[in-house]
Amino acid sequence: MTSPIPSEQPKNTPETATTKARVAKRRPRAAPIKAKSASEAGHTKKPGTARHGTKTAKILELLKRPAGVTLKDLMKIAGWQAHSVRGFLSGTLRKKMGTSVESFQNSAGKRAYRVSIK
Repeated sequence: MTSPIPSEQPKNTPETATTKARVAKRRPRAAPIKAKSASEAGHTKKPGTARHGTKTAKILELLKRPAGVTLKDLMKIAGWQAHSVRGFLSGTLRKKMGTSVESFQNSAGKRAYRVSIK
């Protein structure tokens, strides 16, 4: 018994199809960006402002002194560790609030910070 010789293949097989398979569009991996409400969209925070009585307000008051404030004093007022205070000065005050904070050595040779008034 011999195996039958394959004749021409039918025209509707995947190998002979000339049209592309229809594939659904890929979905984005991230969640869609939420639109801001009308009240949020127009709200811009003034540089160097904070709600009264907050740690941010207390730190800003100390930074406004002409002699500035030492890292040790900031740690005491906020109750934070040194790296947290430096991160707050860099991230929250400089980047988020747009306040320019100057770092310098005071007369005692200690590192001190103050708000640069322009």
